[in-house]
Amino acid sequence: MAPTQSRPPSMILELVQTVALMLALSLLHGFTMRCLPTRPRLARVASGVVFGTVCAVGMMVPITLAPGVIVDGRSVLLSMAGLFGGPVAGLVAGAIAGAYRLWLGGDGMVVGTTVIALAVALGLAYRAAWGRSPRARAPIALFAFGVVVHALSMVLIAQIPAQSMTKVYEALGLPYLLIMGTATMLLGLLLQDLEKRQQNERILRERTARLRAIAGAVPDILFVLDEDGCCLEVMTHDQRLLYREPASVLGRRLQDILPEPVGALLMSAIRQAIDSGTPATTEYALDTPKGHRFFEGRLQAIEGETAPRTVVLIVQDVTDRIALEEERRIAAIAFESQQGMMITDARTRILRVNKTFSAVTGYASEDVIGQPARVLSSGRHGDAFYREMWQQLQAHDLWEGEIWNRRRNGEVYPERLSISTVRDHKGVVTHYVGCFTDITQSKASEEEIHALAYYDHLTGLANRRLLTDRLQQALGHGSRDGWRGALMFIDLDDFKDINDLHGHQAGDALLTQAAARLRGTVRETDTVARFGGDEFVILVEQLPADELAAAATAQRLADKLLERLSTPYAIEGQDRHCTASIGIAMFQGHRQTVDELMQGADLSMYEAKRQGKNRIRFFDPLMQQTVAERLRLETDLRDALSGDQFELHYQAQCDAEGRIDGVEALARWRHPTRGLVPPGLFIAAAERCGTMPALGRKLLEMACVQLGRWAGDARFAALRLSVNVSAAQLYAPDFVAETCALLERTGCPADRLVFELTESMLISDMRGAIQTMEALRGLGIRFSIDDFGTGYSSLAYLHQLPLDELKIDRSFVCDLPDNPNSLAIVKTIVALARTLGLRVIAEGVEAPRQMDTLLHNGCTSFQGYMFHRPLAIDAFEALPGIGGDTAACAPPMASATPSASAAQ
Repeated sequence: MAPTQSRPPSMILELVQTVALMLALSLLHGFTMRCLPTRPRLARVASGVVFGTVCAVGMMVPITLAPGVIVDGRSVLLSMAGLFGGPVAGLVAGAIAGAYRLWLGGDGMVVGTTVIALAVALGLAYRAAWGRSPRARAPIALFAFGVVVHALSMVLIAQIPAQSMTKVYEALGLPYLLIMGTATMLLGLLLQDLEKRQQNERILRERTARLRAIAGAVPDILFVLDEDGCCLEVMTHDQRLLYREPASVLGRRLQDILPEPVGALLMSAIRQAIDSGTPATTEYALDTPKGHRFFEGRLQAIEGETAPRTVVLIVQDVTDRIALEEERRIAAIAFESQQGMMITDARTRILRVNKTFSAVTGYASEDVIGQPARVLSSGRHGDAFYREMWQQLQAHDLWEGEIWNRRRNGEVYPERLSISTVRDHKGVVTHYVGCFTDITQSKASEEEIHALAYYDHLTGLANRRLLTDRLQQALGHGSRDGWRGALMFIDLDDFKDINDLHGHQAGDALLTQAAARLRGTVRETDTVARFGGDEFVILVEQLPADELAAAATAQRLADKLLERLSTPYAIEGQDRHCTASIGIAMFQGHRQTVDELMQGADLSMYEAKRQGKNRIRFFDPLMQQTVAERLRLETDLRDALSGDQFELHYQAQCDAEGRIDGVEALARWRHPTRGLVPPGLFIAAAERCGTMPALGRKLLEMACVQLGRWAGDARFAALRLSVNVSAAQLYAPDFVAETCALLERTGCPADRLVFELTESMLISDMRGAIQTMEALRGLGIRFSIDDFGTGYSSLAYLHQLPLDELKIDRSFVCDLPDNPNSLAIVKTIVALARTLGLRVIAEGVEAPRQMDTLLHNGCTSFQGYMFHRPLAIDAFEALPGIGGDTAACAPPMASATPSASAAQ
């Protein structure tokens, strides 16, 4: 026993030497992980081999307590192998160490092997329970873990035969625990640092690869330059557009490569981009291997860098555009011809006319210069005609067609007109050029021939032949464009009695008046025909593609026709009454022939007469019932707007801990007889019948009143309230003024109000949307893009809009994490939002694994049934977790924890 008791000082020194060797050899772990960054399984096996080998080396220079009884730092390494390397590395290391200990033999072989297994098991258990927590990897926690591991090892060592517990403590004792605990802590910190470094390197590689992929997909030329104009990187799909080969450009300054004017111009733009922090643009021309080309460059300084600053330059080849502009300018100059021509500015004010223009219209140049082009308008064309004209001009820069205009003496005449758009080098409209020919004579001849062949001589309506031709064309157009149509057969009730009692002259007068009423009720694009006798046919085209919506539109038109036709007729100084019966046959494309449609409409008209006259019948009875139900719903909706049938339900928006930091207001219609009408049903009905603006105003006022009440309650004062805003509201001319007045009236804090918009409604009028949003942003209101990624998702508009938030659509969230496409979209949206400085919130979160996936990819705000369902105001205000209350955090997170553990 005396020799054993004299060993502690030397034992401590041996322990320190063993720990130092162990820590030095453990650096091989980091080298192994660096060498195998893309093969994680092989890296874990190699890590286990390193740990096991280091254990074996440690056992080669052990502290011998008795013959066959040795101690060393194997428990430190093996426990850390299990904690940081995981099951594969831990088991491989334990197998190597155990095999070597069995080979050594001795009295402590069994206990030593057990200590090895215990260390691995404790490391794996610690990893499974707390290994991912930052607190569990703190120095004090690692030290305590090392003390526990080696204390248990001491208990096992005490089981060795011929060793008493007292002797073990005298041999190892407190110094052993302190040194091994410290060694565990140091090795754990070292491995933790290596792990963080590898994670950072992996993230850096992924980001670099992503940025290179994005840059490689850009069709233009991309340069990365420093503030001195030195080219650091260049990417292009067409090297012939470069002034020199890419290899000869890298590392050299632009001033040394490009001709002096261009180099100086780009350097000035670089300085402007760096000094202002905003994008700078420039234009220049170069002689390239592809020929003389014109370029437009856009420069942006990279934010967050210290000197020297770096600038990204994207160069676009605009040669074709400039050439096209020059051609248009030449065409605008050479406008003196035998045709009438005029040039207007971008606001359609006349700038110049030629001699033929004056000869045709009767206006001298001084009479019209400075006047709007509408001074020539005849008034014959409706808004739809001009709207279609401008849409084609904007889309194709050209419109051609026939139009009726007015001469100076008031005479209306037809002309063949061609309008071309002139744009400058920036693509901005500068002028319009109109070229026209007077076709009065030819038109008169055509109309005379056409009238004789295709029109009824009494009423001036289309005859049976023209109706048949137009119906055949309508079937073809509907099949191509996807819209529906309706064929209406109209028969005047008891017309024969009027004709027999008052004579054919009275009958003709009634038919003429009835024809005028029909023509005045329908659209210009619809065809009204006299089929024969007292029968009329109306062809209604371009109805909605939805079957029920098309039938409802036809029903409303037929109701108007019955109303107009039932009004008394003034015939020979007396009022004569005559109602009508209408039969309707719906069609889409070539599903029916012309004869089948006419027969169906005719049969339904006779069915209307059979059921009492002065009524409407569809050829399809089921359609009749469905349309009637839809119209009743729209009538109820109008009544509901004047009452108190609408209410708001509130769905909470939570953070990762389950705390409620926002809420979305959702509309509900509590019908007195129908019960709770689904929003998808009444919102669609409101849009169809034109009550959406009134409904939107009512719901917005209800939300502002509620938010105003919450402003005085400390528990709810910090909540954000999101409200959906329709396109009809956003583009209303007085929406900003109404909203401002509403905020003042309700006491609603504007900075807690969030307007949710959809992508599609913004794309329709981007400029108008931005102006309205900026005005509302000035009041403090925030904006969110709802259902992001399901619409146009155009990145071109995101940086222009004053947005605060993107909402990931539930269609992507519901497939997580199993659908790789949805996961990729979610990652992209989160990364995009982070880049633009926007808050991102996921909708439709219903399962813990969805939340785990979103959290792992950077989304920390959630809305869905996993947290809370939409609730009435009383139920919502009773929820815990609002205003800093953390009592509600446990249920959501408790349900999420098993999923997270399973994923680990």
